[in-house]
Amino acid sequence: MSTRKLPVGIQDFEGIRTDSYVYVDKTAYIFKLAGEGKPYFLSRPRRFGKSLLLSAIKAYFLGKRDLFEGLAIAELEKEWAEYPVFHIDMNGENYSGGLAALESGLAVNLKSIEREWGKETTELSPASHFRELIRRAHEKSGKKVVVLIDEYDKPLLETMDNPRLNEEVRKNLKAFYGVLKTSDPYLRFVLLTGVTKFSQVSVFSDLNQLRDISMEEAYAGICGISEAELTVNFQPELHALAEKNGKSYREIMEEMREKYNGYHFSRNSEGMYNPFSVLNTFASLRFNYYWFQTGTPTFLVKMLADDGFYLPSLVDNVRIDPQAVSDYRPENTNPIPVLYQSGYLTIKGYDEDFQEYILGFPNKEVQYGFLKELIALYKPKPGPGEDFDVRNFVRDLKAADAEGFMKRLQSYIANIPYELNDKSERYYQTLFFLIFSLMGQFTRAEVKSAAGRADMVVNMRDAVYVFEFKLVGNGTAEDALKQIDDKGYLIPYAASGKKLVKIGVEFDAEKRNVGRWLVVNSA
Repeated sequence: MSTRKLPVGIQDFEGIRTDSYVYVDKTAYIFKLAGEGKPYFLSRPRRFGKSLLLSAIKAYFLGKRDLFEGLAIAELEKEWAEYPVFHIDMNGENYSGGLAALESGLAVNLKSIEREWGKETTELSPASHFRELIRRAHEKSGKKVVVLIDEYDKPLLETMDNPRLNEEVRKNLKAFYGVLKTSDPYLRFVLLTGVTKFSQVSVFSDLNQLRDISMEEAYAGICGISEAELTVNFQPELHALAEKNGKSYREIMEEMREKYNGYHFSRNSEGMYNPFSVLNTFASLRFNYYWFQTGTPTFLVKMLADDGFYLPSLVDNVRIDPQAVSDYRPENTNPIPVLYQSGYLTIKGYDEDFQEYILGFPNKEVQYGFLKELIALYKPKPGPGEDFDVRNFVRDLKAADAEGFMKRLQSYIANIPYELNDKSERYYQTLFFLIFSLMGQFTRAEVKSAAGRADMVVNMRDAVYVFEFKLVGNGTAEDALKQIDDKGYLIPYAASGKKLVKIGVEFDAEKRNVGRWLVVNSA
């Protein structure tokens, strides 16, 4: 079993290197960034290594050569010059309480810089204070200044549900970050990181000189772990994981890919693994949804709820214009750009004919974790001692109890409170989608994603269940069974040797529930 030190949750590059933690070498990217330009912006999902990247860049510009021994940059860099480095971390505050939290967060960061470069006696606004500190550091050191801003957009994301406060925060941040343009003569290097890129008419309107490398193929691997990096750097951990779980190395690699790989940050880039989930899996020697245990952004859940977004459309290939996918505007109600930038969707392909990105879930961890969070918006409130558990539906089918499954589904929907009973048919389609999709954690469950496929398919060890739903007035349970036969929905499973079960279901729109159903064991 591996006993190496894994940097789970550690974002301090110097601590990782001095305390002999495993480090995936990203320093060739740092050398390339430093040599190619000056002002950059990088968007990546949370817990994807942005803070560690900034920490490594900070050490590089402070000239801490010893920390980089044995890494790629040690062979590339010949000068190792030292610069003043302003490292501004916006993670330290909860900004939802009011503008004072933003002012406090900026003040804490500026006072930390002030301790090294001197205090300004005159009371200044945060933006003016920032500008003066840059000028003073340049004059005192004789060197240009490096500015690194971690999670620049956290104050914006945490105030999304309060438009008035969000606008005030936006104005203040716009002025603060705008200093980076007016101070350009004093700056050697600038990098802002965050989850979302707010549009040119918002925070970035005064920062149009920033080079956005978020979707540049050359920097697609700057955060995260590629498969090559995984297999080169973590052989002991992969073998220990296989041994602990009673699986072969090949089986473990396949499970790692399914759960944690699949993030693409340009149209031709290789897939990247989520580093937070990978490291936690190795530390605990068990698979889990580690990324989601750190919290799903409330603004995103609320956005989907307020928009009435049709979740089943996420199973179909989501298509979006390249400009829209990388540029989020607060007034835009389309959640797709922020779903991509937050890591819930990723690039699956590119349609050259229509010049559109094709997006989808990157992996099972994201898909199931995401849907589990969202079902809370659709499920009925549980009674005493009750709670929703999709495994109960799986148990019914595992016991070959299709009737029990349908009765559970009917009872579940019947518990939806009266005030929610005016929901549209789309609401119930989404609810069915969530239930069946979440069943895929424990079995192979599919939902309709293209013409010519059944509405729902659950592939168990000994049986395959094919569901077809009909809205009362548009068809009957008998019509649903006939469609399963006419369209050949069972044909892909005919040679499986499993029992094939057809279930035709009527949904009664007036009663807002499942009505009749028929269960037929197919020959």
